[in-house]
Amino acid sequence: MHFVAIDIETANPDMSSICQIGIAEFADGNLIGEWSTLVDPEDYFDEVNISIHGIEPQMVKGQPKLPDIAGTLKEYLENRVSVCHTHFDRVALARAFSKYRLGQISTLWLDSARVVRRTWKDLAWQGYGLKNVCSKIGYEFKHHDALEDAKAAGHVLLAAIQESKLDLDAWMIRVNQPIDSHELSHGSAIHRDGNPEGDLFGEVVVFTGELELPRNEAADMAASVGCQVAPGVTRKTTILVVGDQDISKLAGYGKSAKHRKAESLVTEGYPIRIISEADFKALVQSAVC
Repeated sequence: MHFVAIDIETANPDMSSICQIGIAEFADGNLIGEWSTLVDPEDYFDEVNISIHGIEPQMVKGQPKLPDIAGTLKEYLENRVSVCHTHFDRVALARAFSKYRLGQISTLWLDSARVVRRTWKDLAWQGYGLKNVCSKIGYEFKHHDALEDAKAAGHVLLAAIQESKLDLDAWMIRVNQPIDSHELSHGSAIHRDGNPEGDLFGEVVVFTGELELPRNEAADMAASVGCQVAPGVTRKTTILVVGDQDISKLAGYGKSAKHRKAESLVTEGYPIRIISEADFKALVQSAVC
């Protein structure tokens, strides 16, 4: 049983703005190698992102740009199982490779969050975030450091393998099979219930600003891949999708009330990702592939 786990941190809401990558390599149930690097994203750093991972612009000066490490990434990931916790890292890597016209990496992706949903159903209402899952399995780590998160994702998969008695090959099949979901469906979602079979089940998404898509269509897209869609930002929110803002409706602020509340919750430690509509579309597209 041989796989790698990868995690990515970004400089700003653009998922292609990679500023740190961590990779952990596992074989026969053990961590056998690790690699990480800061990355110069050639882009600006958002204060919210800095508050999450602590990486500041001066820290990436002189660090490699993505094209400089593309070969190393391909050596680690190509033609093997690559584990990431939710689709964010997979999409971020794909968008960054596209930005630099580097082609794409041929690898077998395994979403450890999908594994978790099929292993520990009691986590359904707590959430499938890496921090919650690691608390469940008793694994301690420094959250939002790319290497630490990569190792954590790998250990989550190992714990699920032990709990379920399914090996890696079996899990590659199992994640594409239905969840026994009658216990998970409920009617209390404020706007849309997420499809419990969707890759992003457990995520709670909120939209703010003017989207290119009609809001109802965006909500349907999100729900189809598993997201619960809510009208307002709360502590349960995990994704805020930001469209264009109408300045006349911002009451003198540069951001909407939802956006400001999400940023406030992020500074309090709540794992909310603030992304653009383009990244939302890429996330949905990745989840249906």
